[in-house]
Amino acid sequence: MGLIPFDRSRDLSNMRKDLDRIFTGFPFDFGDEQHHFGSIRIDIQETNREVIATCHIPGLDNKADVKVDIENNVLHISGSSNRLTEVKKENMFVQQRYASSFRRAIPLPATVSKIGVETSCNGDILEVKIPKIVE
Repeated sequence: MGLIPFDRSRDLSNMRKDLDRIFTGFPFDFGDEQHHFGSIRIDIQETNREVIATCHIPGLDNKADVKVDIENNVLHISGSSNRLTEVKKENMFVQQRYASSFRRAIPLPATVSKIGVETSCNGDILEVKIPKIVE
């Protein structure tokens, strides 16, 4: 019998850390920051008139690469990012291609409308403004 009791959540957490360590830098590394396998970071903020989702999507160059949909007060964000990196030095030429896809569904804190949704992209940050339905 072990000294530490069995804890399934600890085992799953350790497995997640192992996957993150394995896949950090290959092929999902788009810079010096650490990326988590298969996820994009999203912050949800609610105001009196709208719900604002701020999404950090590594490698996002164009908001046309992202599909935003709202269904049953759930925000669905999906898309892909592709990047080409070239290094040309004296006797060296390296060309690397990175491609990844992402998909995330987030329940929204209020009843929202599909009409009037605004998206804007600034670097790796996608901002989605969703108008609320006042009941």
